[in-house]
Amino acid sequence: MSPVRRCSRTACGRPAVATLTYVYADSTAVLGPLATYAEPHCYDLCAEHSERLTAPRGWEVVRLSDPSAPTRPSGDDLEALANAVREAARPQDRGAAGRSGGPHAADPMEVARRGHLRVLRSPDS
Repeated sequence: MSPVRRCSRTACGRPAVATLTYVYADSTAVLGPLATYAEPHCYDLCAEHSERLTAPRGWEVVRLSDPSAPTRPSGDDLEALANAVREAARPQDRGAAGRSGGPHAADPMEVARRGHLRVLRSPDS
């Protein structure tokens, strides 16, 4: 027997990533992270089948997230990355930095620098 649990759907051999359990008393289908061991009344599903899961009419689907799973980047992460790239591409005023005593004096928000990365102080503090 294979050590990797497979999807319970017919003709699907992909590895399971989620476990589906039905709560008949509440008319609810609960889809959560892969259970630690296979249960007889639960269904293991692959990523594709877990994303496309639908419940019968009148039933509710509850999707539980796995806190140990890596999170997907949000729009805020992408915006922060774009702002950092724009800041790095902005030309630096080398003359002013040399006259006033170095790069830290030219940019009062910069606290530390390591290679091309900078630690900035919050404008509130």
